[in-house]
Parts: sequence; structure tokens; C-alpha cells
Amino acid sequence: MIRPATISTLGPLRARPIPISSSLRHLSTTSRVTSQPHTRLSSNFFLSHTRPSPRAPPLGAKRSASFQFPAFPPRSFAAQYPITSLCARLVFSSILGLGLLTGVILLHDAFTYSERHVDRVPTNALALQPRKGGKKNLPILEVNLDDEEDEVKRDMKGKPRLVIVGGGWGAVALIQSLPPAAYNVTLISPQTYFAFTPLLPSACVGTVEVRSLVEPLRKLIARVRGHFLMGSAMDLDMAERLVEVEVPSDQGEGTMRCYVPYDKLIIAVGSTSNSHGVKGLEHCFQLKTIPDAQAIRRRVMTNLELAALPTTTPAERERLLSFVISGGGPTGVEFAAELVDMMAEDVLKYYPKLLESQVQVHVIQSRDHILNTYSEKISEYAEKKFARNDVTVWTNTRVQEVTPDKVIVTVKDPKDRDAKAVTKEIPAGFVLWSTGIAMQPFTKRLVDILPNQYHSKAVEVDSFLRVQGAPKGTVYALGDAATVHVGLTTELMALWEKFDVNRDEKIDFSEWESMAKYIRKQHPLASQHFEKIRDLFEQYDKDKDEKLSLNEMAEMFMALEKKVTSYPATAQVAAQQGGYLGHMFSKLAKQHKVLRANDMPDLDDEAYHSPFNYHHLGSLAYIGNSAAFDYNGWSFAGGLIAMYAWRSVYWSEQTSMRTRVLLMIDWIKRGIFGRDLSKF
Repeated sequence: MIRPATISTLGPLRARPIPISSSLRHLSTTSRVTSQPHTRLSSNFFLSHTRPSPRAPPLGAKRSASFQFPAFPPRSFAAQYPITSLCARLVFSSILGLGLLTGVILLHDAFTYSERHVDRVPTNALALQPRKGGKKNLPILEVNLDDEEDEVKRDMKGKPRLVIVGGGWGAVALIQSLPPAAYNVTLISPQTYFAFTPLLPSACVGTVEVRSLVEPLRKLIARVRGHFLMGSAMDLDMAERLVEVEVPSDQGEGTMRCYVPYDKLIIAVGSTSNSHGVKGLEHCFQLKTIPDAQAIRRRVMTNLELAALPTTTPAERERLLSFVISGGGPTGVEFAAELVDMMAEDVLKYYPKLLESQVQVHVIQSRDHILNTYSEKISEYAEKKFARNDVTVWTNTRVQEVTPDKVIVTVKDPKDRDAKAVTKEIPAGFVLWSTGIAMQPFTKRLVDILPNQYHSKAVEVDSFLRVQGAPKGTVYALGDAATVHVGLTTELMALWEKFDVNRDEKIDFSEWESMAKYIRKQHPLASQHFEKIRDLFEQYDKDKDEKLSLNEMAEMFMALEKKVTSYPATAQVAAQQGGYLGHMFSKLAKQHKVLRANDMPDLDDEAYHSPFNYHHLGSLAYIGNSAAFDYNGWSFAGGLIAMYAWRSVYWSEQTSMRTRVLLMIDWIKRGIFGRDLSKF
């Protein structure tokens, strides 16, 4: 029990003693006022042995103060001027960030620019002096210059030889889907780069630079430890598995030919433009490669500069400023849209206003609408957009002849199909030819030497992309160079033997049901025509005996083959086919040693993989500061939002982060400074 005591103040001043009881009453009253809810203290709270005491530091120990970074600006200044302080902090952080970035770049350069000396590189003698052989006794490039450089390259000698002819979408997708060091890969292409072709129309007018659209093939092929050979495939010897290649010689002024051996050959050479028998196409430009885009850009700028000269006559100025695009597909429409954008946004600023008022853009389309492969809604939107931008769209019109200064066309009346076509002339200072595709010379040579190849635009392949007529498992084709042929008629007898279970020389409905299921699996391209199998069965059961005879089955297959259409000649199809072959070859490579040991290098693809099945991911088109999307009947067309969505899709489809960065920089430069109008 605590005795009553008093507490007095120390010091020279004496105060009246304050009783503890009154002090406690004052404390209790204060706590009731200031703290809610009130908690009653226990009676032993004030005992000295139960009272909590802070831990004191040991004798001789120093208190450690926590380090704090100095504030910028000082807290007193920030409290008085908050807006100014925020701006100062932003400026300071930007300077600090730029300094760190510059330091990182300089540090990277310090390690990048170093002297490297390579001495005594081992090289195989056959790489320096190839042996000759084959039907034409040409050098055989069976060993490469870098096959002995390191242990990884030496291990590649025993791997199957995978030769890819072409450097487009299909070839790059195949390379990117192959596992490293699974095959001894050789890529043959006359160009040393892969070009992002969907943005070539933008490169023609300076919206983006051509350097932002290319990726060196040697960088891409290095992922699989492969080899690059600059040349063009000319012929094929399937008996000895040799592809004949024409390569530069004499410092690029001449050519020579050699052989490249292969175990598997992939033909991905693409296509060329179809002339359709039109005269004067030597006066036209095409838009398929980087040099095409550069030539078009030079011609467009030349026409503008000539038209700006006071010495140019009005008639000549009208011709120079008349741009004709033959073809209303995506390439032609996007080029016309880019050209109109350049004229409205840049030419009007820096050239005489007279030029902009006299520029004429003509789009010639043989069908009823431009972008006829898209939905009707998108076609109408594009035509209305072009009408607002003073672009003349010639529908139901065909080009008959192209001369140095004009285009001769024939126009049909869509309301009167029997009426005679009217011939008209369009003055032209520039003509772009963008209609249809045709075979490359190597594809044409392949079709000539193979049996049962009747297609006029591409080499026929089966559902596994194997070239028909070539030994199975050795030669494949994809992209624009190939067309998938559904040979139901040629497989009729094999299917008949397989599914005529009761051997009654008839196919009843249960047997037909099994056959239709098998056909859907083996021929995905024709699967949509085998959905209503009961209706098909009843349609061709002429005698109504609930069975199909051989003749009735043959009639059905011939009718279905006419309905089946091949895949469109687009980059999307080629990329998917390249990825398909890459995954199929990757699966095969895992069993390579077992197959070699059993003398089975060319295993039938049907035994371990499913046929190619194309999945359409939609179509895109740029229509002058707007874009259009089409996906399985769903379509969307709009302004800036759609255009940025279109850019986002193409940006994400780039082959490397390098091209993504360059492309983004080009779009930013164009938005801030406009297009580059120089001619070089």
C-alpha cells in the first residue's frame, strides 16, 4: 500500500506541494475527456516492479542515427513552393536518367569496340576446293567454310541437311520454329535480308524507312547454327538430291553455278506479278521488294520536282501528277492511301499549292469493288474514304496497254453486262502494277520436270506440303510458291479399298461416314464440304439404293474438287506453313538416330504428324489515317483508333526488337517532323 506523499519541484523556486490523490483525480478526468472509450487501470499498474521501463543502451555505446538522403529541393522550400519543387524534381530526374543512360551506352561501347585477332582458323580442304559431280559436273558445296570453326559446328556435320530456298515469310517462320542444332541448315536467297512486306507502301512515301523493315538473314540463321548462301536456285536433281544454284562471281559482275546437296528441300521462293498478257508492263513499277519501294520513292519525288519547275508545261505537269495504280487489292489500296496522305500532309506545306490541286490518283479494279476479298462493308467504307480524298476508283475496268505517258483501259457497264466495253485513256506519269501472282523461274522449272503438275501459278503440294511427284519426305513447298491440291479423285481407289469393309463393291452410309471422317482429317482444306455428309450421300445416290457405287463416288469427288479453293497468297499463310514445317521437322529430329539406324531416313509424315490446317487470323488494310479489319465475317473500319490498332498489330509481328525500335522511331519522327521529301 502506497502512503500519501507529496511531489515538490526542484530548484530555487518553491511551489506548493500537490497531493497525489488530487493529481490522480485530474489525470482521470483528463483521460475521460481525451480518450474514448475509457479503460480502467488495474490497481497494481503503479507498482514499481510492474512498471514498464525502456531498455537503456549499455554504458559506452553511442546512439546510431539512420542515414537520410538530402531532400531536393529542401523541405522548407517544397512546402512553400510545391509547384516549383515538382518541376525542379522532374528536371533533376530527367537529367539524372539521361546521365545514367549515357553512362551505360559509353560503358557498352567500351566493351564493344575492342580489337580481336583470329589466327589459325581450321578449315576443311573440301570447303576451299569443292569436288565436282552431278549430271552437269559442277562444284558440290558439301562442306562450308565454317564447319570446323568450333565444336558445335563440327557436331553439325552428321545432322540431316535441310536446304531452304528463299528468304521470305515462310522461310523465316521455319527457321524461328526449328530447335537449334537439330539440322544442318543452309539458306539460299539472292537477297541478304528479310523484308516486312506489309509496310512497303509506307516506305514508298517516307512514312517509314526501308532500314526499319529489314532483318539480316545471317542473324536469323545464326539461331540454328546454319549457313547462308547468296544465290538463286535454278534447277533440281532429285535422283542425287542436288539443287543447282547460281551464285555471283568475278566481284559480282558474273555468275557461276554449283550444287548444294540436301536431305530435305524447302521451296519458299514466293511469286512474281502476273502480266495477264498486258503490253507495256516495262513502263510499270512493282511493289514486292525493298528495291521496288526505293525505285517508287525516287520516281514519285522526281515527278514532284519536275512538276514544280516553271519551265514545265501545264499538259506535262498534269501527266506527271497523275498516279495510276492497277489493282484494287490490299497493296494497291494501301499505296494509294499512303500517297494521298503524303500529298495532303507534306507536299502541301513545301511545294507550290498548284501541285496539290492538280494531283490525281487513280485506282483500277477489274471487279465491282476494291478490297473484294474483304467484307462488303469494308469495301464500301474504303470507296467512300477515297471519294472524300479525291481518289478516282475505276471498277469493272481492265488495263489493255501501258505506254510511257498513258494507260489504255476498257470499262464495262455493271448494269449491262452484254454491252460492249468502252475504251478510255488515262494520262500517267507513274503506274504501279499490283494484280495477281505468277510463278518464279525456279518454281516453273520444278513444275516442268515433275509429273502431274498442272497448276499455272504455283507448284501443287498435298496436305503435308509435300511436292506432288517428288519422292515423299524430300521436297516441300510453301507460301506463294505452293498451292494445296486436294486430290480426292486420285485417291479414290485407295479410299475405296480402305473403306469397302464388306467387299460388296458398294459404299453404304456407315462406310461413307467413316470415309468422310478420314477425309476431313487428311484434307483440312476440304473439310467444310464434308460437314453435311447425309445430304451428300443422298444427293449422289442416284439409284436410291442407300449405297454409293464407284461411278457415283467419282462424280461426287470431281464436283467437290471444283469447289475447294486454295489458301490465299498472303504472308499470314506462308508464316503458318513455315511454322508447321518447323514443328514437324522438330518432331522428326528427335527420332533421327533411331531412323538412321534402321535405314529409314525418309519416314512418311503421316506416321507421326497431322496435316497442315490454316487458321485465319483476320485481314488488315490501311486506308489513309484509318484502317479496316476483317475477321470471319466480323469487320471493323474506323479512324485514328483503328489506325493505331493496325500499327500495333504490325509492330508486334516484327521479327526482332531491333526493327520494333526502329519502326517506332520512324512513326514518332513522321509525327513530329513530317516525311522525308528528299530524293536519293
